[in-house]
Amino acid sequence: MSSEITEARALAEALEHRFGERVEVPEEVPCEALLRLATRASNRRYRPDPVDPRLVRTLAACALSAPTKSDLQQADIVIVQDRPLRQSIEALLPGNPWVAKAPVLLVFCGNNRRQRRLHDLRGHPFANDHFDPFFNASVDAAIVLSAFVLAAESVGLATCPISAIRDHAAEVSRLLALPDHVFPVAGLGMGWPDGTAPVSPRLPLSVTVHTDRYDESGLDQAIAAYDARREAIRPHQQRDVERFGTAATYGWSEDKARQYATPQRPDFGAFVRGKGFRLD
Repeated sequence: MSSEITEARALAEALEHRFGERVEVPEEVPCEALLRLATRASNRRYRPDPVDPRLVRTLAACALSAPTKSDLQQADIVIVQDRPLRQSIEALLPGNPWVAKAPVLLVFCGNNRRQRRLHDLRGHPFANDHFDPFFNASVDAAIVLSAFVLAAESVGLATCPISAIRDHAAEVSRLLALPDHVFPVAGLGMGWPDGTAPVSPRLPLSVTVHTDRYDESGLDQAIAAYDARREAIRPHQQRDVERFGTAATYGWSEDKARQYATPQRPDFGAFVRGKGFRLD
């Protein structure tokens, strides 16, 4: 039996575990990299060993090789090395105490400032002062973040994104000296793993992959089945029990509904406008 067939079967099993449904994997397709993707998990446990700064910069270069909208290149990476600066950022993240133990902390930013500077340099009007520049820069930064995660994990590092950076976007922006039209999208903790992290099951592909047209028929039933599978494999700790009580069964849908029953980042739009973006 060839290694490709063995990898294809391993990939099919990994995807079935992740999505709760069988995925037909072509046996002739090399699957080593795909298997790594299918089995990846965010890991918040790191050994104290340092990560070579040359490797961090190499990973940044690889991540910034990712696709970018119209070659505008609107993503930046801030490597946070200064200890007092790191401590100031860590203090903003009390719900993420593991960040302080990550040997590497990075912040991924959207950057529409360079594009505007090009217009100053070339004497052309900036005719797109509306929502699209903010959206494009945000997507570019997210793509680079994802590429960085995959690059880091391919060399054996563990990573976990930190969306809570946006809970304090103005303060993080001040600490990192981000000018107008540059804004934090997410942080990333990284280091050599201290053990493995469990794989999080995902919604079935019948919910999230569509052919030709969007289709949500059977959505409620699929969510109910996913809730049961998720609770059996990787249960959630019940959120906000004082407000909502203790549920007899507590699946993904209840957890996410409780999460967004409380306002999150209601000031983010004002922050973005304060950075000079128009969100028309």
